[in-house]
Amino acid sequence: MLKNVLIVVDDIEKSIEFYKDLFGLQVILQNEGNVILSEGLVLQDADVWGKTLNETSTPFNNMMELYFEDFDIDGLLAKYESGKYFVRYATELTELAGGQMLVRLYDPSGNLIEVRTPFSCN
Repeated sequence: MLKNVLIVVDDIEKSIEFYKDLFGLQVILQNEGNVILSEGLVLQDADVWGKTLNETSTPFNNMMELYFEDFDIDGLLAKYESGKYFVRYATELTELAGGQMLVRLYDPSGNLIEVRTPFSCN
């Protein structure tokens, strides 16, 4: 049974703020370089990751992505582009066949995130 998804981040506090601000996630538990957020996302400090595996993480490697849905992508992008965060898009805001909107962007540590408006069955 899958419990959580863990991503490596460079700055725990900045990452908490990012995921709270853009996606409304809340801190469930914070302990020694690890933070469990609501919705099952776990943030781990890059230093803890490196010491645990004797490896470094590679930002912007596009080997995985987090997927979110949001009715207000324009509002989310306004927060993303507010000047608080490093802005880098993998895919600019695009309208898909059927009217669904899609954007791919990076969090402050270079983790890829895809956001779509929920699919409408109209």
